[in-house]
Amino acid sequence: MNEMDRLLKSCDALVVKLTRKYGAVFCCFYSCFFAFSQFNTLVLPEEEYHFKHWMLQYNKVYALEEYHHRLNIFTGHKRRIHYHNAGKHTFSMGLNQFSDMSFAEFRKTFLLTEPQNCSATKGSHISSHGPYPGSVDWREKGNYVSPVKYQGHCGSCWTFSTTGCLESVTAIATGKLPLLSEQQLVDCAQDFNNHGCMGGLPSQAFEYVKYNNGLMTEDDYPYMGCIYDGSCNFKPELAAAFVKDVVNITSYDEKGMVDAVARLNAVSFGYEVTDFLHYKDGVYSSTTCKNTTDNVNHAVLAVGYGEKNSTPNWIVKNSWGTNWGMDGNKLLCIWNISGIFYFIL
Repeated sequence: MNEMDRLLKSCDALVVKLTRKYGAVFCCFYSCFFAFSQFNTLVLPEEEYHFKHWMLQYNKVYALEEYHHRLNIFTGHKRRIHYHNAGKHTFSMGLNQFSDMSFAEFRKTFLLTEPQNCSATKGSHISSHGPYPGSVDWREKGNYVSPVKYQGHCGSCWTFSTTGCLESVTAIATGKLPLLSEQQLVDCAQDFNNHGCMGGLPSQAFEYVKYNNGLMTEDDYPYMGCIYDGSCNFKPELAAAFVKDVVNITSYDEKGMVDAVARLNAVSFGYEVTDFLHYKDGVYSSTTCKNTTDNVNHAVLAVGYGEKNSTPNWIVKNSWGTNWGMDGNKLLCIWNISGIFYFIL
């Protein structure tokens, strides 16, 4: 047993003893204390060794002062991952390319800057009465889902959710899978209440594509992320995908979403990201997800659903590259979504 294991074991023993005496209030205090102390504890030599190995893996280089700052953050994440994986959870955590970032930095860089309000959105989807297959995965049905992409240091997840859905719909309709332009949405969709790297919603992006008469391919309008000169370079003659209509599924209507994914195509949806920065595999479920539609801060694509270890789950395509999760995908507890869902015709 190494020193980290001994430390965690002694802490757990203390928690059990004090919780029996002081109850749940101490549990809450302990959780907050652990989250705080993980960034303020002496770094062990073996932890610094792991950090240097991680730096080589992800080609990270820092100035001296920055090195120690990132080392402390990395060590805190590594300890939390170790602690989580030692417990009984439906998913495991692991180090990835974000492990030198605090959650505040990550949220500012990769999530929607301001939580999006979906509470006014009304559903227009009319579900069938089933029955539905026990599992669906559009990745296995054929060439209907594009590879996982990487949004970079830009809060443009909403554009990747949008293009992923439109790519899937186009492939199902035509037999050809296009790779569509996220940058066109970043540059050109502001009139539909989207804000480039500062955030937006798939529903509003679909409306832009519908009234703009098309979306170009990634080759013709390549992704640059935050490198933006304020101009929109859309060329109508190069439009490769179109939207006839946008269909909304009412918030919390997971059955409606199952119906859409089973019968029609992959579905865009938004929800609140809280703590899956280091998700690795398994069925993710969060106890801190707020049960409201006005805290949506991330948009992804549901490419299927199924069941793992008796837990129903969505199969979710993310836009954080293939080093995150299961080659860029995740399993999300099917009753753990507080957002709004969209698909298109």
